Amino acid sequence: MLRRAVVCIRAASIVVMVGIPGTSCLPTLAENPPRDARSVLPDRFSPDEETLAEASVGTKDWRDYFASPALQGLVDEALHNNQELNIQLQELVIGRAEVDSRYGDLFPKVGAGIGAGIEKVGGNTSQGAADLLTGVPEHLPDFGFGLHGSWEVDIWGKLRDATSAASARYRASVEARHFMVTQLVAEIARSYYELVAFDGQIDVVERNIDIQRNALAFVRVQKDAARVTQLAVQRFEAEVLKNRARLFDLQQQRSVLENRINFLVGRPPRHVERDSKVFADVLPTVLDVGVPSALLKNRPDVKQAELRLEATKLDVNVARANFYPALSIDADLGYNAFNLLHLLNTPESIAYNLAGNLAAPLLNRQAIEAQYRTANALQIQAVFSYEKTVLQAFTDVANQLVVFKNLRQSYELTSQQVDTLQSSIEVSNVLFQSARADYMEVLLTRRDALDAELELIETKKRVWQSTVDLYQALGGGWRDAATTPESPTPGPTTPGPTTPESTTPESTTPESTTPAPTTSEASTTSAVSPPP
Repeated sequence: MLRRAVVCIRAASIVVMVGIPGTSCLPTLAENPPRDARSVLPDRFSPDEETLAEASVGTKDWRDYFASPALQGLVDEALHNNQELNIQLQELVIGRAEVDSRYGDLFPKVGAGIGAGIEKVGGNTSQGAADLLTGVPEHLPDFGFGLHGSWEVDIWGKLRDATSAASARYRASVEARHFMVTQLVAEIARSYYELVAFDGQIDVVERNIDIQRNALAFVRVQKDAARVTQLAVQRFEAEVLKNRARLFDLQQQRSVLENRINFLVGRPPRHVERDSKVFADVLPTVLDVGVPSALLKNRPDVKQAELRLEATKLDVNVARANFYPALSIDADLGYNAFNLLHLLNTPESIAYNLAGNLAAPLLNRQAIEAQYRTANALQIQAVFSYEKTVLQAFTDVANQLVVFKNLRQSYELTSQQVDTLQSSIEVSNVLFQSARADYMEVLLTRRDALDAELELIETKKRVWQSTVDLYQALGGGWRDAATTPESPTPGPTTPGPTTPESTTPESTTPESTTPAPTTSEASTTSAVSPPP
């Protein structure tokens, strides 16, 4: 309650130093020195690469990369309904609110208040004796209302750095959502190709069951003619039963996979629409992967790690500023009187208070030093995390290139194996009918052909899935305006880092040393048709 008009400048604690602070008051970090982030990458993903593509397939929108309308529909529905993605969206709202909260700390805080009270001063005190002589009532009312303001002047940039750190963390959470989108898109695409592969394998098994039933009928005729024994009939019957059991197993796996896709899409179990003829498309022979340095811009997890590193660097600035004097200003302005009839009398009832505080730590340095060392350790931790993420991104692409190449060659050989075995089936049938081959040769030939045909479908599925994995490794799948959340609009625009150079810690901002290819050095490989 404002009792009297006062103008005062007061010091809340002892000021240890005045002027621009140096580094003499800061604890040494020699036992855990800061370090720069190193993101040196080779100029190509594989020594076998003869050409470098200027553009990577990772920069394509998923609608352009996946041509299948059914797959596009599943991805689009998942981006709107997936629960994990919607949970992450709320994390962005929380992060945006934190930025706004930090930004508000830069400005004065003003509040309004109103109050009333009554006071009785002891008669044996100096004030009580004086009030008795001047005729002041023994029970003295007190009425007042007014405004109160406080402001911490950001002389060392601590509040600006805290705001910028919150902004960097918010942008990192945006990149985290983008990374989650790439994972979701890739998982749906892989599951879609696996579902189509199950359709193909079930179709192959059903056709083979029909063929084996016909063969069983033929063997029974042969048995009646005393050309084969009951053992041959039983072996053919067992083969039919085995493939019928395999059929039920494949159907069960397909149902579970359908439910998994529906879960990712965010809907109850139902039939998943797909184009089962997708495997008839020609397999891609080459994919444009671009240059390794492009991963620093394309991969959301790399950008997330870089933004987290930026935030920890700003946190070190904030921890360092705690060693320096802090300036705060408090002010009150309003009306104050002991009689309601005179409360609005101007200027007699006007009361104000203005106080400035300049305070610096003197005895509690151990806690502040611990915070400073912790911030420095977290920054170094973020450096290693960034380097690990960059290395992992490069390794992912290099591995997927090898996987794609090997699977493509494996598919060609398996396809030749299937053609050979299909021809051998006809030969074995002719030899069996002419009594030049026994039933086991026919049975084993059909069994090998079936296994090879199923393996061919499995290999082709893995080839298509490897194109999805490579697309994900290159940072593809998140570039879609419909999936980018609109952040809550703050009042003013959040400022970027404005820390003076004198208070900036040792730089740990990652800089890529990978040389980008010039126009004369880079040439574009042949384009590949997008996966179906």
